[in-house]
Amino acid sequence: MPCDFPSLGHKRQCCFRSDCWNTSLLGALRNPSTWRLLCQEAKPCRKVPSLRYQISDNLSDTLKKLKITAVDKTEDSLEGCLDCLLQALAQNNTETSEKIQASGILQLFASLLTPQSSCKAKVANIIAEVAKNEFMRIPCVDAGLISPLVQLLNSKDQEVLLQTGRALGNICYDSHEGRSAVDQAGGAQIVIDHLRSLCSITDPANEKLLTVFCGMLMNYSNENDSLQAQLINMGVIPTLVKLLGIHCQNAALTEMCLVAFGNLAELESSKEQFASTNIAEELVKLFKKQIEHDKREMIFEVLAPLAENDAIKLQLVEAGLVECLLEIVQQKVDSDKEDDITELKTGSDLMVLLLLGDESMQKLFEGGKGSVFQRVLSWIPSNNHQLQLAGALAIANFARNDGNCIHMVDNGIVEKLMDLLDRHVEDGNVTVQHAALSALRNLAIPVINKAKMLSAGVTEAVLKFLKSEMPPVQFKLLGTLRMLIDAQAEAAEQLGKNVKLVERLVEWCEAKDHAGVMGESNRLLSALIRHSKSKDVIKTIVQSGGIKHLVTMATSEHVIMQNEALVALALIAALELGTAEKDLESAKLVQILHRLLADERSAPEIKYNSMVLICALMGSESLHKEVQDLAFLDVVSKLRSHENKSVAQQASLTEQRLTVES
Repeated sequence: MPCDFPSLGHKRQCCFRSDCWNTSLLGALRNPSTWRLLCQEAKPCRKVPSLRYQISDNLSDTLKKLKITAVDKTEDSLEGCLDCLLQALAQNNTETSEKIQASGILQLFASLLTPQSSCKAKVANIIAEVAKNEFMRIPCVDAGLISPLVQLLNSKDQEVLLQTGRALGNICYDSHEGRSAVDQAGGAQIVIDHLRSLCSITDPANEKLLTVFCGMLMNYSNENDSLQAQLINMGVIPTLVKLLGIHCQNAALTEMCLVAFGNLAELESSKEQFASTNIAEELVKLFKKQIEHDKREMIFEVLAPLAENDAIKLQLVEAGLVECLLEIVQQKVDSDKEDDITELKTGSDLMVLLLLGDESMQKLFEGGKGSVFQRVLSWIPSNNHQLQLAGALAIANFARNDGNCIHMVDNGIVEKLMDLLDRHVEDGNVTVQHAALSALRNLAIPVINKAKMLSAGVTEAVLKFLKSEMPPVQFKLLGTLRMLIDAQAEAAEQLGKNVKLVERLVEWCEAKDHAGVMGESNRLLSALIRHSKSKDVIKTIVQSGGIKHLVTMATSEHVIMQNEALVALALIAALELGTAEKDLESAKLVQILHRLLADERSAPEIKYNSMVLICALMGSESLHKEVQDLAFLDVVSKLRSHENKSVAQQASLTEQRLTVES
């Protein structure tokens, strides 16, 4: 019975720069291409007039000199050359990177990344800068830089770790080759170990390093299920949750954790690990502090995939998320600003998602007296379509057990939903129509509610949408009517004699592009006969051309639909065989029954009802002849030894009837 809820999760990527960690990452994280632009500046040395031209003129000389000094490892000269490269990268990263690639100097960098090298941090910084360019990532891998960089992750020097993390993160950015190389070198586990050991240290330099490491893991695993699963198996989730709790005052690190959560939460295997942490508490605590739309939306994008897990749904409810969402709805409902409209939708949709969990739903229902339930009720008469939609979906989700349904019907929910539908009859909102019909369908399931809803005029309210050309509305309309007439003979007869309804059902029985509508149309057609047992209903269905669809329904892959069709056909044969005879014959019913009885895969109830129907058809001369021609006796006699006693007994009775009538 749960209603569908759209996923809100999005994956993000980012690159790193060496001097921007105190600025907000938010805009960049929401737009990876923007983040790339933000990160294209290396930390430059002191600027002097016309330095750009000097660097451009001298870059070739610097690269030549660097080749020599890299071999000789003359420290002073080497440091000077590396500083010049960093200056050049700061002035024009792309052009400088192209010249570095053309010079072949990348291959020499591996020898400068040894633990003993005094300039390893600067070399790693240069690699981080050039790897911001997509065309440089594979050359970095081909130059053999990944393995020595991963080895530097074992360093105790914070600057070395920072620049190494940046280099590996940027090489991994959107690069299968980079990720594979880091994976083979075992870089991810070392980084996770660092996050674990440094997690509790809150000084700015350490938080800067933690941010880089989180980003490196994100770029390493982004949109790669196998690498994300690897990180999950390494235990990264509890570590990230702990980071979020300890460093919630650090905007950059917090936002990087959120992006990582958003990526990992998309993987189904992550949900159990998230559920074992206090992620719900931390996210709700963080959410309550946010006043900016973008930051709230970022948390929403983590909450949505996590809230697909029932255990986490309950944790979020217990942590107070619902109260936050209700407050957002109240604040934004009258605003016409685009951001506020978006936030209203996201918040109310998430509210509906939380109600999909049985425990979380029941906790919020509180016997129909809960404040949350009452607030949701107030959304239905709202003039805001989004709130109308969310309110109706919420009612549909609350209506997932008989107790809740009975309470809601007794307290006037049906009238509120009918009023809502009435506002959307002509050129109405399709999603609201669908949601309101979903709620009415669920409410109609308990037997005690059916008569109450029928007397309230639900049938008439639903039939107003018979003209709808929208399959989702058609589907819910059919389901609602089928629930309402279950064991309600008078209502079934009244609907079954409604020619417009029956003709529409016959039309929808041929809606092959919409299997749900086609299936529900067949089931309602059958239900009208089964529950009314009315000759007039059968005549209406025969005259509207419905018999062939019931015969086809008997061949459905779903046993319940097969059985419903056979029972309806047996009633037709018993009550109005003469009226339906030609249609049954042209639909080849007898041949279908023979196949059902001969098929060993047919369920016992299908075999039983097929034999009952065969006996009923013997009253028609033409159908009787078809039964004789197909040698039913052979098939039926074999069923006398069937393991199901009812089938065996009916086989004996049918055999006797066939023998007498032969």
